[in-house]
Amino acid sequence: MHAAAVPRTAAELWRVARPALWPVSLVPCYVGHLLATRSLLPVPAAPALAGAAVWGPLGWLAVLAVNDAADVAGDRRNPRKAGAPLAGGRLSVRAALVAAHLSAAAAMAVALTLRPAFALVTAGFLILGWLYSLPPVRLKDRPGLDVATNAVAVGALAPMAGWAAVRPLAGFPWVMAVLGVLVAVALYVPTAVADHGADVASGYTTVAVRFGPRGALRAGLAAWTAACALAAALAATGQVFPQRTWWAQAASAPVLVVLYHRRLGRARGPGEVVRGITVVSWAFLVPCAVFALAYAGVL
Repeated sequence: MHAAAVPRTAAELWRVARPALWPVSLVPCYVGHLLATRSLLPVPAAPALAGAAVWGPLGWLAVLAVNDAADVAGDRRNPRKAGAPLAGGRLSVRAALVAAHLSAAAAMAVALTLRPAFALVTAGFLILGWLYSLPPVRLKDRPGLDVATNAVAVGALAPMAGWAAVRPLAGFPWVMAVLGVLVAVALYVPTAVADHGADVASGYTTVAVRFGPRGALRAGLAAWTAACALAAALAATGQVFPQRTWWAQAASAPVLVVLYHRRLGRARGPGEVVRGITVVSWAFLVPCAVFALAYAGVL
C-alpha cells in the first residue's frame, strides 16, 4: 500500500468500526463490572482500559468489517448505508477482511492478558458476529436467529465480560443476562425495521421481512415490557437490584413502555425509527443510573 493511502484507509476503517455503536457493548460490559466490584469507577485502570479496547474498537471492527464485506451488494441498495466505505467503493472487500482478522486476533491477544474467562466470552462475541454475517450459516438471513444472535452477544455476553474481567463466571447473576437479552431484543428489532425496505430489495429474510414491520415491533414491545417488569420485580424482591430502587423501577416501567409504543410502534420510515431508538435508549438510562448509584452505595 502506498504511504499516502494509509491515513485514508485508517479513516475508512474507523468508519467501518462505527464508534457510535461501541456503547451498545460497553454499557452492558460496564454493568457487569459494576455487578462484580460494586464500584462506579472501573478499577484498576489498566485492565478496565484493556477490556474497553476489546469490547469497543477491536471487537466491533472485527465483527462489522466482516458484516460489511458480506453485505456490499445489499448496502448499495440501502439509503442509510450507500455511502459506507465498502458500499461507496472507498475500501475493498479484501482490505475489510484483512482488517477483521487482524482486529479479531488483537482482541483475543489483549483479552488473554486479562483472564481466561474474559477471553472465552470475547471469543463467543466474535464467533456470533461472524456467524451472523458469513455464509453458509449467515444468521442474518434466519428470522428469529438474527435477533437472538445480537441479543445474546450484547445483552448476555457483554455484561458477562465485564464480570469475567475481575471475577469467576460461576458467580455471575444469570438473571441479569436474561434482563440484558430482553433489552437487546427490544432495541435490535427496530433496527431491522429501519432496513426493511432495503432488505426486501436485497432478498434478505430478516425478522422484519418475515413478520412485517408491525409484527416485528410488537415482538420488540413485548420484550421491552417484559424487561421493565423483570427489573421492577427484581427490585421489589431485592434480588440483585437494591430493594430501595423499587420506586424508580416501578415508576419508570409504564413510562418506558408507553414511550416505546409511541416512538417506535407508530414510527414511519427509517428516520423516525432511528430517532425513536435514540429517545428510548436515553430514557432507559435514567432507571439504570438509579440502579448503578444504589448498587455502588452512593444512593
